[in-house]
Amino acid sequence: MSDHLSRIVAARVSDPGAIAAAAARRVKAASPLGEHGKAMIVAADHPARGANRVGSDPSAMADRSRLLDRLCIALERPGVTGVLATADILEDLLLLGVLDGKSVFGSMNRAGLAGSVFEIDDRFTGYDAATIAAMGFDGGKMLTRIALQDPVTPSVLENTARAVDELNDRHLIAMVEPFISVWEDGRIRNDLSTDAVVTSVTITSGLGRRTAYTWLKLPVVDDMERVLASSSLPALLLGGEVKDADAAFASWGKALKQPTAQGLVVGRSLLYPSNGDVAGAVDRAVSLL
Repeated sequence: MSDHLSRIVAARVSDPGAIAAAAARRVKAASPLGEHGKAMIVAADHPARGANRVGSDPSAMADRSRLLDRLCIALERPGVTGVLATADILEDLLLLGVLDGKSVFGSMNRAGLAGSVFEIDDRFTGYDAATIAAMGFDGGKMLTRIALQDPVTPSVLENTARAVDELNDRHLIAMVEPFISVWEDGRIRNDLSTDAVVTSVTITSGLGRRTAYTWLKLPVVDDMERVLASSSLPALLLGGEVKDADAAFASWGKALKQPTAQGLVVGRSLLYPSNGDVAGAVDRAVSLL
């Protein structure tokens, strides 16, 4: 067991109130954007949806000690502005004292377990807006997959709209990650064609009774200029699992030049780079900003 994990377990067993105390004394970020004028957020909410695979390793993100060590390395790098995760991971990071000066986003809906028959029914099983506010965090993120042939989709949109409302009411960022999704051979596949991503943007941009604090989290696809022109909402670019690092970094850099693009939200490709150099991968991403 790593030193990080030992300290966390000891606190959780003997002093559970240490989590709330750590949240109360945390130094908040002045802005979700860094000195470079863009956000560089590290994402680590994959395990709660059962999506632990990285490359050929089906359980890479299931090793909590390894994940925390990599998160700590990433959060220490210059230019990294924040983190996105579920309560268990964010509380671990609070106990380690590594969230000072960082923007923090709580992942809200994780019930659409990877590979399940109910994957599109992504109910809110994580953070709610009230707890995000109580913890002094900056916002909440919701995955919003729109399957036009699945009758569960209207409830997905309704629940997303409710979360958008509750976060906007508290002046907290509502980070919406939309996809047009389809069922193929019993599994959900996200349609990453330009037209599909544009459609997902226009649908989710209109969710909620107010959108002053709504941001989008979008995949980088062909013709990002057209994608980012389809809404006036600030957009963060997601990384996903990267097979060709050079191509991915080039596409991120090009998309970041668009006026609505406000930064990156990247997880596995920075925390588990193929060469194992977390610091190097993070520094390279920051250089794009």
